[in-house]
Amino acid sequence: MQTIDHYAVFGYPIGHSKSPRIHRLFAQQTGQDLEYAAVAVPADTFSASVSAFLAGGGKGLNCTIPLKELAWQRAEQLTERARLAKAVNTLALQTDGTLLGDNTDGFGLANDLTRNHQVKISGTRILVLGAGGATRGILSALFGLAPDSVLLINRTVEKADNLAQEFCHLGPIRSGGYADLHNLSGFDLIINATASSLSNELPPLPDHVLRDGGVCYDLAYGNQPTAFVRWGQTHGAAKSVDGLGMLVEQAAEAFRLWRGLSPDTAAVINLLNRERNLHASES
Repeated sequence: MQTIDHYAVFGYPIGHSKSPRIHRLFAQQTGQDLEYAAVAVPADTFSASVSAFLAGGGKGLNCTIPLKELAWQRAEQLTERARLAKAVNTLALQTDGTLLGDNTDGFGLANDLTRNHQVKISGTRILVLGAGGATRGILSALFGLAPDSVLLINRTVEKADNLAQEFCHLGPIRSGGYADLHNLSGFDLIINATASSLSNELPPLPDHVLRDGGVCYDLAYGNQPTAFVRWGQTHGAAKSVDGLGMLVEQAAEAFRLWRGLSPDTAAVINLLNRERNLHASES
């Protein structure tokens, strides 16, 4: 009798997660027989929950807030991008019984920007808001696209300075605080990697920082446009989008790591966008 492979996303809270839906769509599309569940796991029970999941036949995990650093510590092998990020969002059980830790967030962002939204990154000036774990997860992928420069801005300037120093070997990167933005302008791409959108708030951005016709990208997503997406729409952005595509793209990379197959992300993104547009029109 063939057993079904089990996967899950761990996080706390986790009820809002679209990951089970996304991975089930991937499985249907590629003819894979698997189960994928969302499990509420607080940080203090993470290690025991991973052990129990694997003991029960689990093959792989996604990990989200607040567990990515704990997953990084738990992994017995790390990909280079996970090592740089010091955070893991994907754990994959290897044939020898060890756990491989990967971070697919930057891959997801890069694919969504360049493939789905047709944004050219090479030679551009990028402004990244925030210097936390979300930023750590995307910097190496951004530098892989050869921007002209990256500026990290954070409320706590020291945190941005430390992160810039850590990643300076990858390319031209500077750091500062929000007050520094008053003397700067002309950024081609602004990425909001802060948690502000989760509370429908906006980082303190001057009106002039985005180049006319530039791009705004919010790592957060929702059924309604985030405050940052709305800011971009009213400040001359050619495109101002959220991170739903990044969510699907990073999930697809995790799926490839687990199953050896790359699903069609465009079909899933289009479906989820149609569903949330319908939801928005009904609310």
